[in-house]
Amino acid sequence: MTYARGKYSYGICDRSGLRYRYKDLKKTWDGLKVGPDQYEPKHPQLQPMRIIADPEALYESRPDIDQEVSLGIVRTSSENPQYNTTDDIIGTSFIINKATSALGTVTVSI
Repeated sequence: MTYARGKYSYGICDRSGLRYRYKDLKKTWDGLKVGPDQYEPKHPQLQPMRIIADPEALYESRPDIDQEVSLGIVRTSSENPQYNTTDDIIGTSFIINKATSALGTVTVSI
């Protein structure tokens, strides 16, 4: 179906009721035909928010098996020269008579 161009026709504004040239009328986001002075674009707050997914896990991840990272070293010092400094791995047994640790005003004695 073909339509006329409407270069000599007039239209009525849906908001104000004023007469405008048909080709000057603009259609608003809610479907109204209004004059150029009555036209308002859609406010951005009326647009739905774009929800971006927050990635929670890695695709096909694997546990860390790096030995240097997974082995913790405990440094101990003692008044006894036989046990002055040792480098023991966490999880193995090592001999120590007394351990004291301090952080600020907190003191732990074993």
